[in-house]
Amino acid sequence: MFLFWLGFFALVAVLLFIDLGVLHKKQEEVTMASALGWTVVWVCLGLAFSGVVYVMYDRHLGGATLPSGDGSDAAVTYVSAYLLEQALSVDNLFVISLVFASWKIPTKYQHRVLFWGILGAVIFRMSLLSGGAYVVERFQWVFYIFGAYLAYSGVKLMLPEHDEKQGESTVVKFLRQFVAIVDAKDHAYVFSVRINGRRALTTAFVCLIVIELTDIVFALDSIPAVMSVSHEPFIMVTSNVFAILGLRSLYFVLAGAMAKFKYLKYALAVLLMVIGGKMLLHTVDVIHDLPNVFWLGVIAGILAIGVAASLIATRGQPLEATPVDPAE
Repeated sequence: MFLFWLGFFALVAVLLFIDLGVLHKKQEEVTMASALGWTVVWVCLGLAFSGVVYVMYDRHLGGATLPSGDGSDAAVTYVSAYLLEQALSVDNLFVISLVFASWKIPTKYQHRVLFWGILGAVIFRMSLLSGGAYVVERFQWVFYIFGAYLAYSGVKLMLPEHDEKQGESTVVKFLRQFVAIVDAKDHAYVFSVRINGRRALTTAFVCLIVIELTDIVFALDSIPAVMSVSHEPFIMVTSNVFAILGLRSLYFVLAGAMAKFKYLKYALAVLLMVIGGKMLLHTVDVIHDLPNVFWLGVIAGILAIGVAASLIATRGQPLEATPVDPAE
């Protein structure tokens, strides 16, 4: 499997280099058309990788194997994990939108902040997923903890939202103990500058830190959820990473249309409770024997109902073509 891991990491590195080093080298505002096009590209890449997964596990390349020994089952498991991570990441995008508005980051600089934020998220997720797979394989009782936590998270998501700005001042106060912080708009929104011979961080960097902390919080939901679909590290990591890589473009698609998805949060809450229940009842034969294609249908069905209900409820309301620039 070493060569497949190496090939996957090389592919991710190339995609990230093309994204920031070539396609978005200039700090320009991302248009809705461009964001939508790249969202389609990332989704197609993520889903197409299921073909690689199929061939690997069907032919047992590099020792890749599942208990079923079936490549099609591995591909379905990958797609289920991919869709699940995409769904759970949407709620993260809503919070990121609030963070950008709070720190007044102009839209043309948001892509760079998101790039480094998501790069950090990829590294963090790979570490946690690898460690989580090791723990679950050796301590099966962890499933009950994860299941209870996911069900609790789903119930909590149904409750009224709290003010997301509470943690920001805490981050600033903590960082000010070690380094000076200056307004990013006075320094072209770079992450750090040197003033009078001393290094200072900008508010753009603080915004990046808040986004990273936000991802850590959301990872507490998504990582156990993905583990409920598969324990195979390669499937878990690749599905998670491909879902995260497309979040930058998806953010700029949804940022101007978030009000249209008023019921998506409740669909995510139901999804968390269903996945949590699946983990809690994983030893029950009726639950354990359900095929992966069934759970793929459940995940897709819950999301489709949430999106459809939202679009019907907000029918006739104007849709913004681009994200609102918080700096204006």
